[in-house]
Amino acid sequence: MLKSMPALQKLETDGVFQMRRGRLSSPTFAYETWGSLNAAADNALLIFTGLSPSAHVASSVADPSSGWWEDMVGPDKPIDTDRFFVVCVNSLGSCFGSTGPASINPDTGDYYRLDFPVLCLEDVAKGAALILDHLRIEKLHTVIGASMGGMTALAFALLYPARARALVSISSAARSLPFSIALRSLQRELIRKDPAWEHGRYDFSQGPTSGMRLARKLGMITYRSADEWAERFGRERASDPGAEDPPFGIDFEVESYLEAHANRFVGTFDANCYLYLSRAMDLFDVADHGGSVDQGLSRVALERALVIGVETDLLFPIEQQEALAIGLQAHVSDVSFRRLSSIQGHDSFLVDMDRFRPAIASFF
Repeated sequence: MLKSMPALQKLETDGVFQMRRGRLSSPTFAYETWGSLNAAADNALLIFTGLSPSAHVASSVADPSSGWWEDMVGPDKPIDTDRFFVVCVNSLGSCFGSTGPASINPDTGDYYRLDFPVLCLEDVAKGAALILDHLRIEKLHTVIGASMGGMTALAFALLYPARARALVSISSAARSLPFSIALRSLQRELIRKDPAWEHGRYDFSQGPTSGMRLARKLGMITYRSADEWAERFGRERASDPGAEDPPFGIDFEVESYLEAHANRFVGTFDANCYLYLSRAMDLFDVADHGGSVDQGLSRVALERALVIGVETDLLFPIEQQEALAIGLQAHVSDVSFRRLSSIQGHDSFLVDMDRFRPAIASFF
């Protein structure tokens, strides 16, 4: 019986890792685990993250700090670690343990930076498959993902149809809409236009902080809904605008909120990693696996699927969730679609536990 290991673990590979648009030499893949793999090895769940989280989805004895999905994963929670062996991977291209643009290129001895190959979510899924091989997990009970993670989970089901019995896709889609691509393109441009970016060769201790702050602010605006902004902040004035603020400084509480989130984000995530992962979301398209979305979805061999969407999601509208569920129904016998009325927009799966916990618990 394989039991959960101490906190973050790293799989050091040897040899060439072939990507869809390039190759890496001996990359590292980081992951964490919770619970125990049973004797039949049929109780494993694989979680893919969104763009910015690490593999630390929940606390553990080895790492008691709160995870990014703390209310969802753990003993006697919807994703019950007393029942399931849970694996969460850090995406290839990220900066929390897996090889990415901020890692050393063993072929040159220098940082990859923009020499890192074009990243696709299929590459992230392929890295996760290597982790499962390492853990001797042949077939998953369920592969799970939200936002970018939902796309990666779908990519995994396309690439390895025999390796997952079920799929849970949350606030995700088979491809990005032009509106979402445009927003992320602007975020990337804000980073690249920052003089401190220096064509990707910035000092890691500083970096393009202005571009990252603005990109994060734009992201936060799109992650939530207009209804929530109105309900939480209204037109409330900033409690302490500051006498030293320049003209056109912070006047409203919603501006203070965005400023605080942006400042917390800077310094915790590498700018080049952000650029690569953001573009990988835009590049993903199920139609690349057969010529059309329907042909791509025909590759899956799932027994069950759950698609969850939120009515106020700006980035992945509820219509996309319903379209994905309908597309899966043509090839999967048991597909459930849950339409949730959360007002927190795209981020609802992180904060609206009153709606998301029952939806996911009922699936398991």
